[in-house]
Amino acid sequence: MTILANTGINSSNFMSIQTNIQSAPTVVRRKAVVILVNYGFSLCAVATIAGYSISSVGRTLKRMNKTGDVLDLPRPGRPARYTEELKLGLIGFYCQTQPLPNSGRWTIRWAAAHLEKNPDKINATPSKSSIHRILKENNLKPHQTRYFLHITDPDFFPKMDHLLELYSNPPKNLFFFDECPGIQILKRLAPDIQTDSTQKRLEEFEYIRNGTMNVLAFFNYAGGTVYADCKADHKTDTFLEIFGRHVASCPTGDKIHYVMDNLATHRGYLFCKAVAELSGVDCPSGKELNSLEKRVKWLNDSDKRIVIHFTPYHGSWLNLVEFWFGIMNKKVLNESYGAAEELKEGFDAFLEEWNTLLAHPFRWSYTGHGLHLKAVKRFTKMLNQAAGKLETTTMTKQFRLMTNLFQHYFDEIPEENWESLFNALKLQQERLESSIAGEEGPKKKVHAEKALSHLLAVLKEYIWPKQLKAA
Repeated sequence: MTILANTGINSSNFMSIQTNIQSAPTVVRRKAVVILVNYGFSLCAVATIAGYSISSVGRTLKRMNKTGDVLDLPRPGRPARYTEELKLGLIGFYCQTQPLPNSGRWTIRWAAAHLEKNPDKINATPSKSSIHRILKENNLKPHQTRYFLHITDPDFFPKMDHLLELYSNPPKNLFFFDECPGIQILKRLAPDIQTDSTQKRLEEFEYIRNGTMNVLAFFNYAGGTVYADCKADHKTDTFLEIFGRHVASCPTGDKIHYVMDNLATHRGYLFCKAVAELSGVDCPSGKELNSLEKRVKWLNDSDKRIVIHFTPYHGSWLNLVEFWFGIMNKKVLNESYGAAEELKEGFDAFLEEWNTLLAHPFRWSYTGHGLHLKAVKRFTKMLNQAAGKLETTTMTKQFRLMTNLFQHYFDEIPEENWESLFNALKLQQERLESSIAGEEGPKKKVHAEKALSHLLAVLKEYIWPKQLKAA
């Protein structure tokens, strides 16, 4: 793109940058105009990126040169009704409170009606349009919801680093395994029909259930082919049977690497015995592998033919077969089936089509950059906004995760974020300790107390000398 010539900006990021600028408040857009011009963009390019006319870009630059700022100039007419203090009060009310005890979210209509009846809340009674305008000016959208996967494994990042290293230097035979359990076999009560004009498919919403099915699949990193089967269950015997068949399908004597999650079946002693037999080595006794940690360590040992690599807890997105499950779900599972045999027939046909026509490798490019900081910032926000709602086990895991990040990934997180975390912990310490004291499980209570004490100690040792020096 000519707009990006000699700027060093990747064209793949251009649309994202343009969208962010154009959706920003007016003052931010004006500042972006000045920055882009100083960066070397032409007036035409800046107008395109910021969503302004060329004359508007010119006026913004003149205002910057004349006043040293891009804020609105004083205008005639009635003074602004809402001061910055009142606007901040409204934003705090709308974004940080709930209309019902521990539940609900405000709508603009509801908030306007509530404030009209209770004007003392913010000392104002803004209309619906005023609330909407103030939220829009600050690009706030508290009505929207998005899921996120919370990191709960204290050793998440070392495990992730291990997998990322494996993906960047993949061995010859690398397979990703997982189960897709409890697939409902649904039969819609009426057949699908299509509209006359666009042939859009119409699906009956009511259905009857015809049992469940389980898919067990191995995704080949090298070529993207899949070895899979539909089964009535995913018990240990079922898992060991299909695992043995897959190993038998690989070249004899070749080393095989598998990535899988932390299901108990994948880390049990029976699986250790099966791996030992298929690898042609002696399996340690049950006494030698009498703990989960010992079995996981042995399965991950590279001194045998079959090596098992485990994803972190809540780290299923690091397993590439999950991407294939998403494709399979759209192509097969969303259809109507009257019996398990029908679903299996459809699945087997799709599997054949995939392996002969559609298969392609999924290349991993994610490096984990920024995730360390995101984990710290999210936990800090939880402490500031909902410390009293944290469940003890989750709290303990978070304390340990933060401790491990501080000790092993300190440089990945800016110092100010460590200080923010420490300040939040100190501010909420009494509430956290009270929550832990109310825990009924004695072991959970001890673990949480130790984890909190340890985290505070390591942070205090680093933060306090800096704060004393600054004072």
